[in-house]
Amino acid sequence: MKNLFIALFAICSSSAFAQVIIGDDAGTTTDKTSVLLEFAKNSDTQQNNKGLILPYVQNLPTGTNVSEGTILLHAEDNGTKSRMKFYNGTAWVDLSGKDANITSLLNIQNGKSENADAKVIVGNNQTTAKGAFVLESNTQAMILPIVEDVNNIPSPSPGMMVYVKKQGAKRLAVYNGSVWSFWRMKY
Repeated sequence: MKNLFIALFAICSSSAFAQVIIGDDAGTTTDKTSVLLEFAKNSDTQQNNKGLILPYVQNLPTGTNVSEGTILLHAEDNGTKSRMKFYNGTAWVDLSGKDANITSLLNIQNGKSENADAKVIVGNNQTTAKGAFVLESNTQAMILPIVEDVNNIPSPSPGMMVYVKKQGAKRLAVYNGSVWSFWRMKY
């Protein structure tokens, strides 16, 4: 029976191509055809105060070990010089502008090793992109967690990323463990 369930699950999941909403009590899919991954909004009476926490590395990946579009928290010098970074295809771009010391948080994962081959893929299951969580689609994108103001997030975690929807301040916000940095798309 157990083997039958595993086989059935493997067959169904290999052919399932769906858009997903994370954090939705109803477990529904998004109705937006251009959305690959979306984060549920709180009810109208609550402030949205959650973000996406990106992984950290102590050594930046190089060469074929990194894919264009990678965003992560670089915990350089054992976490004393931590900054959010983005790989643009040729170089790492600093998104923080200032160092943060997250040394005490690194001790939580001390002694843990990662499985370099572990990967979650949403979208194109034939992707060759490197990463622990890969979103790949030619026609769909992820909608970041949306907040009205980063000050509504009570205890942001290093590596957190949100989209700020406040009037006149629509932009990407990243948290390096010390300060929020804001990025706006220029049209």
